[in-house]
Amino acid sequence: MNRDIDVGLIRAFLAVAESGGMTRAAQVLNLTQGAVSQQIKRLEGYFGKQLFDRRQKQMQLTPDGEKLVASANRLLALNDELLQLMRQPEFTGEILLGVPPDIVRPFLPPILKRFSREFPNIRVTLISDSTPVLLEMLKKQEIDLTLTTESVKGDPEELLLTDALVWIGAINGEASHRQPLPVALGLESCDFRASAVEALNGAGLEWISICQVGSIEPVLATLEADMAIAPYMSQVIPESLAMLDPGSGLPPLPRYYINLRLPGRGASMIVQELAQQIRSGFALRYPAP
Repeated sequence: MNRDIDVGLIRAFLAVAESGGMTRAAQVLNLTQGAVSQQIKRLEGYFGKQLFDRRQKQMQLTPDGEKLVASANRLLALNDELLQLMRQPEFTGEILLGVPPDIVRPFLPPILKRFSREFPNIRVTLISDSTPVLLEMLKKQEIDLTLTTESVKGDPEELLLTDALVWIGAINGEASHRQPLPVALGLESCDFRASAVEALNGAGLEWISICQVGSIEPVLATLEADMAIAPYMSQVIPESLAMLDPGSGLPPLPRYYINLRLPGRGASMIVQELAQQIRSGFALRYPAP
């Protein structure tokens, strides 16, 4: 028994189901009415089931036909996706992707792995720096696109994730109870710094700045050593650290947004493709409520 389904027969079936008749389906498919009728008969013979009730003027789906519709749509969509994938142009070159250091590892590996598999001739080079620096590089066309962590919510095409900024520190640590409060803020260009300083000063807390460096690793090492606490996005807290109890006297912090920023105009097709895969990767992991 032949186990391969002719996708052309599935396409004809859906055209008849959606249009309600052979004549209109034939117009959609650019075939004769007789050809469409033969395709439907072949599909019914293949399954050994009647898919349409032909006793009325407008063809109606039988229960078996209704059962086939959803799966037929998925099969046709996968067929068209595969065809597009294999026929798309062979891109070559390099994409410079900006990413703040604290969100590189939590979000990018599966997205970049898929992109690399589909476009093996494109080299994606990561440029990791603070959001203000990356936005300036994008403006100067020194990078092709960038992810950002911002207090400003991007447009629907730009917004990837909404998250809470929280205080983190060592698991069962004591740093949050010390006076003055030791806080690791990173460089002045770090976007979280201004929000943290405003919250601490607004609460009237006495604090000192610890570990003013740009790299994320020294900051995390300082926290793991229980030398300080730090502001961090709740979705990316490392397993070696913990979110501190909001009721511990620490001031609340604002919400932050991971946005995807592209140049105002002139993004190439392959850069737009990477941007779309980044959006899809985030949507898959963090579906909208």
